[in-house]
Amino acid sequence: QVQLVESGGGLVQPGGSLRLSCAASGTSFRINAMGWYRQAPGKERELVATITRGGSTNYADAVKGRFTISRENAKNTVYLQMSSLKPEDTAVYYCNAEALIYATMRYYDYWGQGTQVTVSS
Repeated sequence: QVQLVESGGGLVQPGGSLRLSCAASGTSFRINAMGWYRQAPGKERELVATITRGGSTNYADAVKGRFTISRENAKNTVYLQMSSLKPEDTAVYYCNAEALIYATMRYYDYWGQGTQVTVSS
């Protein structure tokens, strides 16, 4: 029904920047909130940032001031601009979206496959 595809991950040096993108595709749906989560090896998945359809944002304390989440509703796309990257930011980053599916008029939660971000010198 709804597919999320992340892109933009890769290897960067500490202090560097990277921008992640996530595009939702499908038919007969309306995206509500979107967000980014991350999971490092051996650790639980954690919230990075969320954004409502109206543009209200929330950030994890660890990324405040360094990461910026944004979206383009017409493209069903959410972005995560990451700056001043630290080795601790190394993780698989997952895109999340809450979508209203018109066929059932219910909201469902969707996840992308994840994109690897590695911060290392």
